[in-house]
Order: sequence, then C-alpha cells, then structure tokens
Amino acid sequence: MTAEVTEFLTAGLRPHECRSCGTCVLVKKNSRKHTSIQWTTNAAESCPVFAAHAAAGGTTALLDTCEKLADSTDNAVRDGQIGTVGDG
Repeated sequence: MTAEVTEFLTAGLRPHECRSCGTCVLVKKNSRKHTSIQWTTNAAESCPVFAAHAAAGGTTALLDTCEKLADSTDNAVRDGQIGTVGDG
C-alpha cells in the first residue's frame, strides 16, 4: 500500500468509546452525512448488538452498523469531541 493510500485511509481517525457499551472504535467524520468507522476489535465479540445478531444465527457482515454506536458518534460530534475532517 502506498503512503498516499495509507494516509487517505487512516488520516483523521480518532478513538471513540461507544457510550452504550464501551467498545472502542476509530472514527472519522468525513462530512455531515458520512462517518467512517474502523473496528479495533471483533464486533461480534465486543458489541452487544453485533453479538446478539451473531448468537441468533445471523452474519454480522450484513449489519450496516450498530445504531447505539451511531447515536454515540453523533452525540460526540454534537458535543465537539469529533470534528469533521477539514473543519480545521
């Protein structure tokens, strides 16, 4: 992977702990509507929502996101803990 690709994929990622379960992910807010989330753990083991889905026989690859994590990141943006890339 080139340095430019690595920079594009990782620049702006910040650790964020879900306010619901405490799972830590890396988050980058690219725009008002677009948030990148990179899991640092196995979601099916660390996130109760993903774990429940897996326990019910579902595949977590088909889950778009955890709504509790999405709410947590949205709250962190509103609180100013996570800024949008390029906001300075």
